[in-house]
Amino acid sequence: MGEENGSQPRETSRETRREALGGQSDAARPWTAFATPLIGKAVRGASRLLRHGGSAFPGKIVEQIDPGFLARTLADLPYGVVLVSGTNGKTTTTRMVASMLETLGLKVFTNPTGSNFTRGVVSALLTEVPLSGRLDADVAVLELDEAYAVKFVQQVKPRFALLLNVMRDQLDRFGEIDNTARLLERVAEATTGTVVLNREDPRIARFASAVPEGTGVRYFGLAPELRRFFPSDDDMQTTVAEEAASVAGNGRPSANDRAQQEPAGTSVSAEAPDADGREATADVTLTRVGNHEADFLIDGRAVHTAVKLEGVYNLFNAAAALATVRAVMAQDIASAQVAETMPGQASHASDAAISDESPVDSPVDHDRLLAALAEVTPAFGRGETIAVNGSDVQLLLVKNPMGFRLSLGSFPPDGHDTMIAICDLYADGRDMSWLWDVDFTSLRPTGVAMVSGTRAWDMALRLEYDQVRVEQTGTDLEAAVRQFVTARPGVPKHIYCTYTSMLRVRAELAKLTTVADAGVGR
Repeated sequence: MGEENGSQPRETSRETRREALGGQSDAARPWTAFATPLIGKAVRGASRLLRHGGSAFPGKIVEQIDPGFLARTLADLPYGVVLVSGTNGKTTTTRMVASMLETLGLKVFTNPTGSNFTRGVVSALLTEVPLSGRLDADVAVLELDEAYAVKFVQQVKPRFALLLNVMRDQLDRFGEIDNTARLLERVAEATTGTVVLNREDPRIARFASAVPEGTGVRYFGLAPELRRFFPSDDDMQTTVAEEAASVAGNGRPSANDRAQQEPAGTSVSAEAPDADGREATADVTLTRVGNHEADFLIDGRAVHTAVKLEGVYNLFNAAAALATVRAVMAQDIASAQVAETMPGQASHASDAAISDESPVDSPVDHDRLLAALAEVTPAFGRGETIAVNGSDVQLLLVKNPMGFRLSLGSFPPDGHDTMIAICDLYADGRDMSWLWDVDFTSLRPTGVAMVSGTRAWDMALRLEYDQVRVEQTGTDLEAAVRQFVTARPGVPKHIYCTYTSMLRVRAELAKLTTVADAGVGR
């Protein structure tokens, strides 16, 4: 991909650019390295043929036989690695960053299925790396699970890191929220170029003090009046606490009520004083949300774009993606200057050129950037819509209190049938106590048509405490999906599901209609 896409002019060769950006094109390779891609591809082919193991299975084998494969392969990339992590929004934000960088002319490698362990990245590499072992890409944009992000940076130092948020998630794996924050802080400490931080999450914003000398810091943020849409984990209250406050005379509406009462398209000033006293200037600020549209402030310039993504939370993720792409392209411009003035000399001067904390000032074509953002479609299971039996069935991944609350606030139940599918396998987290921190009162008027999954009865009990009517409950998820989607043809439907239940829901829907192959669980 190159100049024909309207990207920045590229007058230097990839090898010269690799040297200017500090790439390691001559990285040492063990004599056995030639066999690794061949073995990995053979394992991948066999696992697909036998339908054994998931999408990460070949990566698990390669990690055992050639532990250096991941670091060795990614070391060659001229622009290095963009690592995306955080509790919520990783998959869709990774998709946005990769799409925009491709539009700007870079050849991007990414892990598009959301298999976000290191072995998942290795498996994705095996689909792209030829037998020579040389990855034909300019940059890798990788989504990493919070815990595995730490394992990744022990092998590969990312040039860019985007850290989205910290919420309670999978308590059996991560423990309490401060432990998750410590994991992400180690990613910030390992980043060599630029760290992009969420200004509105105090636990994330403080990582600015942890980045190494010479590493730049950028922020994405919200206009003050939009902050109530995204409360921190500390701000959230249980339904019981909120309703008790209301009964006591405080009259404070629930988080879902506040979100649904706010008129779509409300505009706010990004110049309003920061009520929380934060001094950091955001490189990209979300200033207005509407129905499939949003306004941003970028370097003091107000811009508008339409989007295909669903949910207000994805508009905030879009601000994060825009800030990250601007950081990458700022380094691109700096590296081009290095390549022109010091041809043939490997240098990290491009990192230093953007290590100050002022907003990026670069001639990135924002019109093309926003046009690319407008074309990004939801990642599988993240607002994905599948037509079944005359109805649009929307799949909504939920895996922690904040994610569930934001989804409920973004997708009003009126005029829809609702199903909730909760499973508790390892990928979901075994501890389902987080369901009690979700406010389900917005579902009272319509009720829930179907509750299923291995923890169906726990979910049904939780809804009963919020006085939400449940029509049917059953643990046979596949049968429940068939019954739910074939009932009441023409009525649109929402299915809220945890990760493993989402995979099973998609597999069952694939028996009834055409469902895009996400390459997961095969």
